[in-house]
Amino acid sequence: MKDLTRYRNIGIFAHVDAGKTTTTERILKLTGKIHKIGEVHDGAATTDFMEQEQERGITIQSAATSCFWKDHQFNIIDTPGHVDFTIEVYRSLKVLDGGIGVFCGSGGVEPQSETNWRYANDSKVARIIYVNKLDRMGADFYRVVDQVKNILGAQPLVMTLPMGIEEDFVGVVDLLTRKAWIWDNSGDPMNYEIQDVPAEMTEKVEEYREALIEMAVEQDDEVMEQYLEGEEPDLDTLKRCIRKGTRDLVFFPTYCGSSFKNKGVQLVLDAVVDYLPNPMEVKPQPEVDLEGNETGEVAKVDPDAPLRALAFKIMDDRFGSLTFTRIYSGTLKKGDTVLNTATGKTERAGRLVEMHADSREEIDEAQAGDIIAIVGLKNVQTGHTLCDPKKPATLEPMVFPDPVISIALNPKNKGATEKMGLALSKMVQEDPSFYVETDQESGETIIKGMGELHLDIKVDILKRTHGVEVEVGKPQVAYRESITKRVEDSYTHKKQSGGSGQFGKIDYIVEPGEPGSGFVFESTVTGGNVPREFWPAVQKGFESSIDKGVLAGFPCLDLKVTLTDGSYHPVDSSAIAFEIAARAAYRQSIPKAGPQLLEPIMNVDVFTPDANVGDVIGDLNRRRGMIKSQDAGVTGVRIKAEAPLSEMFGYIGDLRTMTSGRGQFSMEFSHYAPCPKNVADEVIKEVQERQAAAA
Repeated sequence: MKDLTRYRNIGIFAHVDAGKTTTTERILKLTGKIHKIGEVHDGAATTDFMEQEQERGITIQSAATSCFWKDHQFNIIDTPGHVDFTIEVYRSLKVLDGGIGVFCGSGGVEPQSETNWRYANDSKVARIIYVNKLDRMGADFYRVVDQVKNILGAQPLVMTLPMGIEEDFVGVVDLLTRKAWIWDNSGDPMNYEIQDVPAEMTEKVEEYREALIEMAVEQDDEVMEQYLEGEEPDLDTLKRCIRKGTRDLVFFPTYCGSSFKNKGVQLVLDAVVDYLPNPMEVKPQPEVDLEGNETGEVAKVDPDAPLRALAFKIMDDRFGSLTFTRIYSGTLKKGDTVLNTATGKTERAGRLVEMHADSREEIDEAQAGDIIAIVGLKNVQTGHTLCDPKKPATLEPMVFPDPVISIALNPKNKGATEKMGLALSKMVQEDPSFYVETDQESGETIIKGMGELHLDIKVDILKRTHGVEVEVGKPQVAYRESITKRVEDSYTHKKQSGGSGQFGKIDYIVEPGEPGSGFVFESTVTGGNVPREFWPAVQKGFESSIDKGVLAGFPCLDLKVTLTDGSYHPVDSSAIAFEIAARAAYRQSIPKAGPQLLEPIMNVDVFTPDANVGDVIGDLNRRRGMIKSQDAGVTGVRIKAEAPLSEMFGYIGDLRTMTSGRGQFSMEFSHYAPCPKNVADEVIKEVQERQAAAA
């Protein structure tokens, strides 16, 4: 039986280039997990093991690893910082109990840190803040602390102060103990001395220490009363108060250092032990039924309770498929059968492994609080719940944002089509924000993702990992057509050329249907002029024609056809004759009924800093957008609008330029609306040119 109070499931998250991966490397070195430190800029970091990560110097996948510090087990997840991979951060935060937010000492609170901070707030994850890179030119610890207050709307609790700055940065002062930690320049994190605070810093240390104590004692009325009476609480009481405030997200203990120079990381590790919650202290995961409604039950963090685990990441490697799983309650043994509540099928957990980036150690069992990888699960996807087959339950599933950009792919050599299909289906399993579909109209394979870099990396993985060379097309918009007028018309189909002939005459009305009604057919024929057995043939003739509109060949929406009269021939009439009559009637009447082109309109949700609201709204108006609402928040403004999809290509690049990289947006399909004439003419011309070229 493991002691869960000695567990810490933590994630390290930050903006691109704030030093998350370097910090993870230092933690692994200090905890004895690795003996040689790998550097990101040399492409040798332990947790950056994909070729694309080593080349670009960025983290793409979240990597998991376990290590020990002061008799406590840390399960650490190093997450990516780039906005196109926020999905990795989001799903990691979902299964963590605590986090370390890393900020760059010179860059401060950057856009992606804001997004990650918002996600962490949504997931109610307790955090400590680590201001890194204080040896950098332009580094300023106090400025970053102010930004945390003003930009993130969070309350930093300053725990250490830097000694020296930029190239003179030598160490930190621990405010609680009033001791200075000074490292030499050997680069060995263990070469440090603990000294008294230098005289010139005494005043500042006392000022910040007093602020720290005042904020901490507010967590306990009794301690606060004693403090107001002049009695300073002892160290253990202070730590208990800080731990409570951190767990309740009242404030965030804030540390400083330079991971690259190996200065200050030990105090961050101590803070993880002292202040971040263990799995027992986190609000338990609510259980939901198959419709997604909460049942009122929760997954208790107890090794003897029924098994409840959440698969939060699928990774394919040379040993087969790995399913990264957080166990919330119960115990999982090697070879156990588990039920996947999403598919309703049971699967066998072949092998259990504890991960260290891309190497692994096999284990026989895992229990509540553990983060492990399971080898050999076949049909599990991100967000699926694994549970005890005798006592099934579902944990609250993950919600992933919809993709915002799509491109067409074609394999360069025809033989690679099947290989590409297999590779794409593996990639979809690994990344829930990546979608693949086949365009019914063109037969092309369309991939959709969170941004241009996201799809760029996917094409790169297809090429390198799976050996499939592809040509990338430009994005296409799925237009539709409809009619605007009511037309009464008649059509007679007659064919007489030896043998039995064909005859069918129909009188009918074609009119626009209710929005969203699709195709509606009714017959008001009386007196048997068109026998009842031929009505379905007339319906089929019209219905099979609406897939191709008369303007540009796009499907026709919301059409109502009423059969009013007609005539038949006792010998020559047949179902096929009436079907042919209806197809020809469609081609004859739709051009008279005021056909128009419809375009997909998207619900757009933009997040922008206050300073850029005017630019963003002006730009949306230029894209024919309609602004619906604006909501001011702590860190910026959310603008909701409707805009045509055709105008939104390349938007993310323009938005990032306008907002210095801090803007973000998501969009989803809302409805179809008529195209302005100039846009419609352009689309129709383009389609005609394409058809002429194909012919």
